[in-house]
Amino acid sequence: MAGNGSAIDRRRFLLASGAAMAGSGAAWGLIPGQRQGGVPSPGTAAGAISRPSPSATAAVRRPEPYGATTLETAARLGGRGGGRGRGGSGYRRLVSGAGWPMVVRGEIAAPRAGREDRRSALACFVQFTDLHLADVQNPLRTEFLRARSMTAWRTQEALTVAGAVSLVEQVNALGGGPHTGKRPAFVMTTGDNTDNNSAIELEWFLTAMSGGLITPNTGDPAAYEGAQNSGLPLYWHPEDALRDLDKQRGLPRIPGYLDAAVRPVTSPGLTIPWYSTPGNHDELPGGCLAPADPALSGIVTGSRKLLSVPDSELAAYANALGTGDDPKSEVLKAILSRHAAQARTVTADERRRLLTPHDQITAHLDPKYAGAGPVGHGYTEDSLDGDRMYYTFTVAEDVIGISIDTTYRSGHYEGSLGSDQLGWLERTLAAHSSRSYDTDGREVRNPGADDARILVFSHHNSPTMTRRPDAARSDEPRHDGQELIALLSRFPNVVAWINGHSHINRITPHAHPTAARSFWEVNTASHVDYPHHARVIELVDNHDGTLSLLTTLIESAAPHRTDVDDLSATGLASLYRELAYNSPGVASGMTGDVNAGWAGGASDRNTELLVHGV
Repeated sequence: MAGNGSAIDRRRFLLASGAAMAGSGAAWGLIPGQRQGGVPSPGTAAGAISRPSPSATAAVRRPEPYGATTLETAARLGGRGGGRGRGGSGYRRLVSGAGWPMVVRGEIAAPRAGREDRRSALACFVQFTDLHLADVQNPLRTEFLRARSMTAWRTQEALTVAGAVSLVEQVNALGGGPHTGKRPAFVMTTGDNTDNNSAIELEWFLTAMSGGLITPNTGDPAAYEGAQNSGLPLYWHPEDALRDLDKQRGLPRIPGYLDAAVRPVTSPGLTIPWYSTPGNHDELPGGCLAPADPALSGIVTGSRKLLSVPDSELAAYANALGTGDDPKSEVLKAILSRHAAQARTVTADERRRLLTPHDQITAHLDPKYAGAGPVGHGYTEDSLDGDRMYYTFTVAEDVIGISIDTTYRSGHYEGSLGSDQLGWLERTLAAHSSRSYDTDGREVRNPGADDARILVFSHHNSPTMTRRPDAARSDEPRHDGQELIALLSRFPNVVAWINGHSHINRITPHAHPTAARSFWEVNTASHVDYPHHARVIELVDNHDGTLSLLTTLIESAAPHRTDVDDLSATGLASLYRELAYNSPGVASGMTGDVNAGWAGGASDRNTELLVHGV
């Protein structure tokens, strides 16, 4: 994918190995969607957590109308092409399809009859992940990898800002969680908020979330300078008659598209608090390169953008991407240097500069991006000491959230945890658990703990966390996904680990022989690639010894049907989704009811996930 050549092999591996279909284990039944609304439940600042009395826990409300989710309707592929500017026979139009039912999953704890009438709402929030707000004119992007794999560059990526603003609008329209009626208390973004570790992309992201005017353009303020008017048939040229590869697939010609894509957009900002978790694309150029490399810093703010290289160079860079040390940055610099004369001249722009973790935290702390709060969006002034991009916060009374940083800071698309952060995480889990288990399986009692339910948030999911050396912290051992699962399973208060990175909807039970030590891993698809999802997550107490985590996918507020003559912000957001559904390997491989691939199976979408209660 553009900006991350590693995605070519990584995502292909995940799909080929069946990861996209994970979560298709035992399901306990299908429950039709309900419409419900509720009363606002404002978020609370991070701090001590106390257990509320039963009377303080709101009972689940009965249905009322509220913003639509995929329980009611979901985008689906309809007919092909047709009409002026509507694309050729290979282009699939989107229509509104039937909603997806809720699947009850009892692999960890069995569902008990009558729980819907007994349960009380504990928490409700929304997860965004992998927004990938992209400056598509950035000279450090590696669009040329598309010559090796068609999925290495996205036709829709000039519209990331319009798509993100429409998702914000959808969350603002939600009156309450679909099962509890409880209003979402916050949004958590689980990383890859931006695409290329760029200052201007971070500014766009912070503004989209907190509200304000965004001009998704860099370089020449009066003209687009990128792949889509380069004259190279490798890329979709929406505004001219070039018979490029994507028009041959059926993509339409849309006069005015590029001007519209870089036009200012106003985000209303979220009307609820939001929190931020970092991803590899936030901390690393291209999501995998060395962030402190001065040569890369010069390229990204410079005036030469390479859009085509020989096949031999493509192979060299692709081979370097999967290595554990860091030849990939050196290989890329060499390629850019050797072919500088063939690069397109673009307008240099200092706003594209690369960011350090310190820069990231400082930007989040800027009061102009406070929005609905909290200031810092999880980070505090203390975070600047050591550039610690991990923290705890209050999800609701008696529920704590832990956000962790899984990025290799020296550069790699995979993730891990260092020993320092893993130790902090263990101490934090213990502080909120009156009962836990040591590494030998012996029960440990901590009567001074507050016994909160615990939700863990990260960017990387367990299969993509490895143990590679991190040159940025060479003296610190690294820990992989299996080690993190082992740690979390020692604490029965852990309900779920919620993450992104894979761009796939996938829900995995991490069952343990001691049933109380089991928890769920909820992996959510991106909002840059098909299927353009986010999740509403509700936590309820069933008052029968179990809790339920209710997960419901949502789409942006943009209509499913597109009109290529409508180049308003809303029209672009609709087109953004439709182009993603027409990406190579998506529309051609899916049935009209999109039910496979990155969208996951039915048991990875709208679910009730039962766990043993605390």
